[in-house]
Amino acid sequence: MAETKRPLIIVESPTKAKTISRFMKSRYQVKASLGHVRDLPKSQLGVDVENGFAPKYINIRGKGEVIKELKEAAKKASSVYLATDPDREGEAISWHLCGILGIQPEKAKRVTFHEITEKAVKQAFARPAPINLRLVDAQQARRVIDRLVGYSLSPLLWHKIKPGLSAGRVQSVALRIVVEREKEIRAFVPEEYWTLDAYLRGSAGEVKARYFGEQGKKAEIKDKATVDSIVKDVSGKDFLVKSVTPKERRKIAPPPFTTSTLQQEASRKLGFPVRKTMSLAQELYEGVELGKEGYTGLITYMRTDSTRISEVAANEAKSYITGVFGAEYAGSQRKEKERPGEQGAHEAVRPSSVLRTPAEVKPYLKQDLFRLYKLIWERFVASQMAPAVYDTVTAEIDCAGHTFRASGSRLRFPGFTRVYEEGSDSPAEEDREIIPLTEGEVLKLMKLDPVSHLTEPPPRFTEASLVKALEENGIGRPSTYAPTIATLFEREYVAREGRRIYPTELGFLVDALLSEHFPAVVDLKFTAEMERKLDAVEEGEVDWTSVVREFWAPLSEQVKKVDKEVERVQVQDEPAGENCEKCGRPMVIKRGRFGRFIACSGYPECKNTKPLLEKAGVKCPLCGGELVVRRSKRGKVFYGCEKYPECGFVTWNRPVPGSVCPKCGWFLVESGTKGEQNCANPDCRYKAEKLKEN
Repeated sequence: MAETKRPLIIVESPTKAKTISRFMKSRYQVKASLGHVRDLPKSQLGVDVENGFAPKYINIRGKGEVIKELKEAAKKASSVYLATDPDREGEAISWHLCGILGIQPEKAKRVTFHEITEKAVKQAFARPAPINLRLVDAQQARRVIDRLVGYSLSPLLWHKIKPGLSAGRVQSVALRIVVEREKEIRAFVPEEYWTLDAYLRGSAGEVKARYFGEQGKKAEIKDKATVDSIVKDVSGKDFLVKSVTPKERRKIAPPPFTTSTLQQEASRKLGFPVRKTMSLAQELYEGVELGKEGYTGLITYMRTDSTRISEVAANEAKSYITGVFGAEYAGSQRKEKERPGEQGAHEAVRPSSVLRTPAEVKPYLKQDLFRLYKLIWERFVASQMAPAVYDTVTAEIDCAGHTFRASGSRLRFPGFTRVYEEGSDSPAEEDREIIPLTEGEVLKLMKLDPVSHLTEPPPRFTEASLVKALEENGIGRPSTYAPTIATLFEREYVAREGRRIYPTELGFLVDALLSEHFPAVVDLKFTAEMERKLDAVEEGEVDWTSVVREFWAPLSEQVKKVDKEVERVQVQDEPAGENCEKCGRPMVIKRGRFGRFIACSGYPECKNTKPLLEKAGVKCPLCGGELVVRRSKRGKVFYGCEKYPECGFVTWNRPVPGSVCPKCGWFLVESGTKGEQNCANPDCRYKAEKLKEN
């Protein structure tokens, strides 16, 4: 008896294949392409610039067995369904699969879904569509432009600076943003200003009021002479409460996550690099083994810039919130404003079912996977809840013509804060309790506290704030943020100091060359406009080759000119901050096949080298040596004594540079995700105030 032919479903990953197989049972066979199967060749440009920028696609090296398996399965199948991800890259993968399997794109059975649940998948298979060639064209335009930029500018950087460098349409703009911020910081001149707090006693207790200005008009205190004059005016005098203004403040829940906000919040709250966040989110989307339930997709598609959610999801959330917290906690249906270029077909990043609570799925998830799912679940539930309501009071207090202000707030109704509080890159302001004051009440002055401050430069970017800057400037798309930032680190254009990112000298050199000779490539507005043109290709408003042609003509001419006219830049070795113990000359930091190391600047006369140990900024409490950064066999960072193996001291928590515990003399470490500082000594329970990041 002949075997009955079954339809074939092709997805990108084995995990996704397992999840879909569970829904479709044995009626279908499901296979994975393991990502892209065809691409431009690495060994050559692969774009015919003389003939309409025709790309030359080849089968990706190492994919031979996968392609052979897919071809054999397609021959035996009754039909082929292409179920790759619902974005430009996914559409391009399906288009390439059509070419390999001999399927005409207009006759293809393309299915898309934004959550891998049984209902969503079966609905998608009930209405297959042809390949969306406009999406393919948009992806193709981006791929060709990025190849033209990379294969034109990267060799130029090799010739003019050093081998192994790279340039990219989005990558070079991201570097530009980091470099410009560093220039701002270096050029910053701090200015002095003062705050003056008055500690007052009223009938209901002590009140802290801050100087506001004169006669109710705001004024800044810029120097010591001014603050001394105010102190002289009010010292020994009573303070009169001129007005008390009670108000209600409503704090609305943040919307559910987009790719960008997920990356930012995971960085702030969980300490995850953006690449790690996207890798974990991909796992949650494709499916996780949930015991008897089998492989199940826990979240919707994670590459999106939309905050929209389906009516079904909103109703399910409302029912859950009402049942668990009460009807008063269920918020009204929110309608998010659609932004230009937003992927309207996508939803926000949310749990595929709010009923799969973090507590229920925790036994099946690895720790970091659980932490990310919990963050996504809590944010989504909170987004559908009622606002938090605060009672606030602001009092204006007068003394000798000077106005002081005291304010406080009290939470009346927690609303969404029962579930979730949004993170921030800046420390939260102190939220003081309301002290009852009465208009006309006289307050006694207990003490004055004048404090001198200096204005601070803008902070260096974290990965979270860099993603935010890229999004705000329209640079790249949700799928590009993680690989872009990863490339900056891989090329050593940027480095980290704690969580903060700064450009290296190499990064400065690369940016200087590109900014001077290719200003359009690193111009934020130009790059954002290119993203809009790619969106226009996707909408069918413009032909993709015309977008490429308009970009390529001036770039190619400028590359030839720079290659001919610009001299090679001499890259200076970075000083290591110590002298060679053999010849006394300065040591410098070099890069070799296995990473960075320290070498004598007198090479080749002196060939002294040694490992580069990154100092942690604190002393070993056991022997007094320097603590240095080390990595375990699995790549996890820890901190150990430089005198290992003679001294075996280690700690897994990051030391706070220059810190000393006031109780026992050890150093402090950061623990948790909110910047808490605790003593590294397990026998000392000293805990400092929350770390304030610059």
